Amino acid sequence: MITNPLFLEFEELRHKWGWFLALGIAMLILGTVALLMMPIATVAAVMILGWVMVVSGVVEAIHAFRLRGWGGFFLHLIGGVLGVLIGLLIVTHPVAGAIAWTLLFASFFTVIGIFRMVAAVQLKFPHWGWAVFDGAITLLLGIVLSVEWPWSGLWFLGLSVAISLLLRGWSYVMISLAVRAIPPVPQEVRRAA
Repeated sequence: MITNPLFLEFEELRHKWGWFLALGIAMLILGTVALLMMPIATVAAVMILGWVMVVSGVVEAIHAFRLRGWGGFFLHLIGGVLGVLIGLLIVTHPVAGAIAWTLLFASFFTVIGIFRMVAAVQLKFPHWGWAVFDGAITLLLGIVLSVEWPWSGLWFLGLSVAISLLLRGWSYVMISLAVRAIPPVPQEVRRAA
């Protein structure tokens, strides 16, 4: 009898279902807090993005100096310096950073929504109506963010983080219940592996 190694991996997961449940509950709690405090969650998200830009800019500048003889030295150096400067601007002015990020997202959603709808209507692949629906909702989100801008900059990123945490938390809770329900691997199958 040939044993699938996947059975044994499921057995390991079955014993750790509580960790998935704990992670899911923690994400649900954090998502609820972010939902109740959207402006604070927005500023926190912007601060994290700003520091990520600073760190990535420093790493890129170091990378440029480590490869000095390479023709892309100045391109990497300029990219690194700009990353540090823009990241520091965002960190020192998080509300302005949130407003700028929201404007970028509004533009992105508007363009992508139009593109998805036009592409789906022109290509008419199977179930293309769902792509049109996706494009319409994405376009609507872009329009709402644009019309409400700059005020949408105070709530959009926080709402996005909250929804993401809530959805991921709920999916981890569901995964934990599914993993818990996995039947144990029979002893003869385990011995055969």
